[in-house]
Amino acid sequence: MSKKNNILITGGLGFIGSNLAKIILKKKIASKCILLDSYTGFINPLKDYFNDYRKFRFDKDKRIIIERGDASNFKLVLRILEKYKPTIIFHASAVPVAKLDNITGQECRRGSIDTTTNILECLNYFQSTKKTKFQRFVYFSSSMVYGDFKKPVVNENSEKNPKDAYGIMKLAGEVVTEGLCKLHNIPYTIIRPSAVYGPKDMNRRVSQIFIESAFQNKEIYIQGKNEKLDFTYIKDLANGSILAARSKKGVNEIFNITCGKGQTLLSYVIFLKKKFPNIKYVVKARDKTKPSRGTLSINKAKRLLGYKPKYSLKDGIDEYFNFLNKNIR
Repeated sequence: MSKKNNILITGGLGFIGSNLAKIILKKKIASKCILLDSYTGFINPLKDYFNDYRKFRFDKDKRIIIERGDASNFKLVLRILEKYKPTIIFHASAVPVAKLDNITGQECRRGSIDTTTNILECLNYFQSTKKTKFQRFVYFSSSMVYGDFKKPVVNENSEKNPKDAYGIMKLAGEVVTEGLCKLHNIPYTIIRPSAVYGPKDMNRRVSQIFIESAFQNKEIYIQGKNEKLDFTYIKDLANGSILAARSKKGVNEIFNITCGKGQTLLSYVIFLKKKFPNIKYVVKARDKTKPSRGTLSINKAKRLLGYKPKYSLKDGIDEYFNFLNKNIR
């Protein structure tokens, strides 16, 4: 890929989007990353200055261009396409995970269906009027589309039966992506991540809650003794997604990009206890309103993309701990 190419990332100031941008620029895959973000407020972690996530997530880098606005705004998205002519779009904007407990279907729809539809219609209009070579539209879905895992390991063809508004709208976003991309002849890739964690997460995912509680010497509450998640370190997700976006074998395909190994919430806390011997935890009954998950098969991504996650849960927690230990103590 030429260094002259630009890449657009919606939700570019978010946890996934910002890490994508940093790795793309570090590897010199593109000359510039355009980050479209609505600047939605995030949950305040351990220090007040973390609220300014623009400064927190990025050092000064002239290759980062931030555009403020909503990805469902047709005029805005079209202007960005015409101005920067991106060859790849990573569509990572979504409702913050921190809001999932009280989210409405309308909010989820806007964060997935409305934005996805708008971007693809803009892209179709742009391609029909400008001679550009667009390479890939990458839609970030979620492992929540599977709902309760019917088997210990699920693959991309496993039953999809989402259990909440977030999973329903993420699945609907997949349908919109596949349908409109085929209609308009736009090459696409769909990514299904799971339990993403790592430094600079401000979205109140379970891993963030656990490790920050440990730093603050707060009791940790585990919902479900045997409850499993396929914890995926952010760098593995970002690198795997970039592989999928750049590979010809990723065209019009769906991939689970995870660690590929489900581990209990209790396992996560036990790893933390090695660094915080005095932390206390309480195991409660699992929340039955949330899907029961586990391991996602990454065999397809390994076979077609050569994807291989580098971080075990221990490795990821070590790096996450070292970052927080350096920055908050």
